[in-house]
Amino acid sequence: MSQQIVFIALQTNDDTRAVIEAIEADNPHATVNRYPAMVKIDAPGRLEINRSTVEDLIGRPWDIQEIQLGLISLAGNIEETEDQFVLAWR
Repeated sequence: MSQQIVFIALQTNDDTRAVIEAIEADNPHATVNRYPAMVKIDAPGRLEINRSTVEDLIGRPWDIQEIQLGLISLAGNIEETEDQFVLAWR
């Protein structure tokens, strides 16, 4: 696996706060950069967003595709299932 940096940038709003918190919890190697209207999360090699972690935080079912509502930009190849959204360079 490449150690190149992958990133995701999300709007800062009520819909993305739990997603951002879940990313931080599931990716302790990631660096979180907070700006007034967005959060950019960088990680060497791989970044995972797990549906179950987000659901635990928001207390309701969450569809991975809901991430598109607050997505600004990303870098990396996407692997998406019903349970996980992964960014990694192949």
